[in-house]
Amino acid sequence: MPRRIIVLIVTLALATLLVPAVSHAQRPAKIPRIGIIGDWPEDSPSWEVFRQGLRDLGYVEGQNLAMEWRFTEGNLDRLAETATELVRLQMDIIVTTGTPATRAAMHATTTIPIIMVSAGDPLRAGLVASLARPGGNVTGSTILGPELSAKRLQLLKEILPTASRVAFLWNPTNPANVLHFEDIQAGARALGVTLHSVEVSSPNEFTSAFAAMMRERPDALIMTADAMHQVHVGQIIDFAAKNRLPVTSNVKENVVAGALMSYGASLPELYRRATLYVDKILKGAKPGDLPVQQPMKFELVINLKTAQALGLTIPPSLLFQADEVIR
Repeated sequence: MPRRIIVLIVTLALATLLVPAVSHAQRPAKIPRIGIIGDWPEDSPSWEVFRQGLRDLGYVEGQNLAMEWRFTEGNLDRLAETATELVRLQMDIIVTTGTPATRAAMHATTTIPIIMVSAGDPLRAGLVASLARPGGNVTGSTILGPELSAKRLQLLKEILPTASRVAFLWNPTNPANVLHFEDIQAGARALGVTLHSVEVSSPNEFTSAFAAMMRERPDALIMTADAMHQVHVGQIIDFAAKNRLPVTSNVKENVVAGALMSYGASLPELYRRATLYVDKILKGAKPGDLPVQQPMKFELVINLKTAQALGLTIPPSLLFQADEVIR
């Protein structure tokens, strides 16, 4: 066989061997996919903190990280469907906000890591085996919302010492709210306050619930950060303003919306810290080995504009304690 033909055959053979290798090298690497089941819309300040936290760790959405956003608008009926959809799409991690979303994700998968943000009391709600070693596929953070109920009532009494009747707006279908209600009942008894339960589990119940509430002639209103209620927080604040009811909450966002006061964990901090768990899990950590994070700081926020509109004077000692005063 002529040498020229032999060289040609060898060259073609080598090319055949090299082509698959080159193609494999050029194939884009699979990027992690994060599914989000959110109480807040994806353009909210808390989720921007989440994105920035990921950027600080080297993850940029659309470049080396993909996100599937699902905002349920507080509709508990959509949670199971949403969680199942994200599992079907084979997310690498699912991030949930609050207890109901976390529970829905747990029912949908026992293998995909779940990072919960701001769950009320994950231990009492049965989301984890313990805070130190959650076990299973769930970890994240808690706002310890229910345990602070008595403290919020105490702060309210400092502003309204004569308050004897307080309405508590909550969602009985939210497990975290159920615990919240149990704790605030104990706090009310200790302070000699009559607590009026106002249950709203769907948007069409607000009008009748508000009418029933006012028949009890409450001195103030305490609300939770239930997802469905947060979607309608403007309606709640408007109702309270028209009826000159001071509103106390557990999240600063509601004070910005017009509530009188809030005392609770910083949500942006919890969203930022969630990104650290995203990074650890993507690098191989097991969620069950990562302790549930508790708030490092509780913030007292007071809206002086609202206080003035209600004709209330905030004690100087309370203003001194405040982490932020909205004027």
